[in-house]
Amino acid sequence: MTTAATDTDYFVHPRSIVRKIWGKAEVVLFIFAGAAAEFSLNKTVDWLYFTGKLPHDPIGRLFSTVSYAGKIIFFEKSTALNVIDKMRQIHRGVEDARGSVIPDWAYRDVLYMLICYSVSAFELTERKLNREEKEEVFRVFTAVGQRMGLKDLPGSYNEWVTARAEQLKQDLEKSSYTTDLYKQYRKHLGAFRYIILLQVQSRLVPAEVSALLGLRPSLILPVAIRIYKIFTLLHIDFLIRLILLPSKYRSQFRELEHRG
Repeated sequence: MTTAATDTDYFVHPRSIVRKIWGKAEVVLFIFAGAAAEFSLNKTVDWLYFTGKLPHDPIGRLFSTVSYAGKIIFFEKSTALNVIDKMRQIHRGVEDARGSVIPDWAYRDVLYMLICYSVSAFELTERKLNREEKEEVFRVFTAVGQRMGLKDLPGSYNEWVTARAEQLKQDLEKSSYTTDLYKQYRKHLGAFRYIILLQVQSRLVPAEVSALLGLRPSLILPVAIRIYKIFTLLHIDFLIRLILLPSKYRSQFRELEHRG
């Protein structure tokens, strides 16, 4: 006979704002739209090219990453910890294959992105988060970093804000990898969806990222979000999704919805 899991059996509390954020498929896509922009500028982006998976299929890599994140956020604690440990093992395997070590600050940069875009994507599509909710987002992803053995992580959301500002100044640069990644984004999304991606990114990313990429926001996205919210209320939002996602990824998108 099995017993039902209690709140303490989960890595992320069932009523956590993080579950609400990552339980909305559209918000998750926005999170990774922001991350896709910043990843292209990170000084360690060459590591993502080493295996060839990201440039070969950037959208498929997105859903793979989301799958790992979902198991951490929505599954029981034992499963979540195993997933984090597996992620660390995968990275160590890549390090062994390349004969080099991914620096700690590169892992921190990823955590900082997850914190940043979890907040900004939810605020862009849903509502503003209060300070306590932002602290909760910070705590969850910091706990992931601690499990991975990362050092010198900020101790609070306020400390993270300061560290994030420094990281944006130090760890980003536009390179040939940036140019190639955006070529891949356009190739796999098509011209229309690529334009939408750029607009989403322009509203999500920090000023430093936007300046390096030359992103320019327009009035298109705010109007589109208003239309989407109306469609959601009418339960016909699937029509927008048919437009926004290439057909081969729609089943994976539906899995995101059911997870929350």
